[in-house]
Amino acid sequence: MTARLMATAAAIPGRLHPCDLAFEAGTVTMLVGPNGAGKTSLLHALAALPLSAGEIRVSGEDIRTLSPGRRLRYLSFLGASRAVNWPLLARDYVALGLPPGASADRIDTVLQSLDAGTLAQRRLDRLSTGERSRVMIARALAPGAELLLLDEPCANLDPRWQLAVLERLRAEAAVGAAVIVSIHDLELARHYGDRVIVIDKGRIAQDGPPDIALSGDILARIFGVVRMDGRWKPA
Repeated sequence: MTARLMATAAAIPGRLHPCDLAFEAGTVTMLVGPNGAGKTSLLHALAALPLSAGEIRVSGEDIRTLSPGRRLRYLSFLGASRAVNWPLLARDYVALGLPPGASADRIDTVLQSLDAGTLAQRRLDRLSTGERSRVMIARALAPGAELLLLDEPCANLDPRWQLAVLERLRAEAAVGAAVIVSIHDLELARHYGDRVIVIDKGRIAQDGPPDIALSGDILARIFGVVRMDGRWKPA
């Protein structure tokens, strides 16, 4: 399996120390860490957003040199904010994520895959936060990009939809995408991630399979919690 994404010296000055990372096609990587640890900063750096530094290549292509249309086919990014004031229909919002030449049928496909087909003709700014989250995830899925970067996709969702969204992301990995997700729920990270990257104070503290990256030592040292008698407790 070849790397979908190669990041060299990915960084955000003052927030994320330089790191070299590779992400493989067909995998789901979970980013975990305390609040303010640098999860969002790492996603911003991997997406080559403004203020970030380093070389980011997706399938060999330098993401910074791609036209906006070509970039959509290589990389899709979902930010953490769900605040929207645009009076756009949900369907039109998802359409904004389509690359040039893509079939409009893709809009209905991704909305229906998140049980959001009935939201298509409703205004985005009049949806509940959870409904809006599903529409925004649909927009991120619409391009069928090789690399999916999602910041807190499970935020504002009830337990059923947290599981449904993570299953949907695993389905994207199954057809060849490299999926990178920031998440707070350590049990979901352990269950749905092929790989877990633990971030602390702007540095990579651990990187590996879930059972290794989320060992008892890491949980106590980084998160300040221990697992006892099937329950989380302060360390």
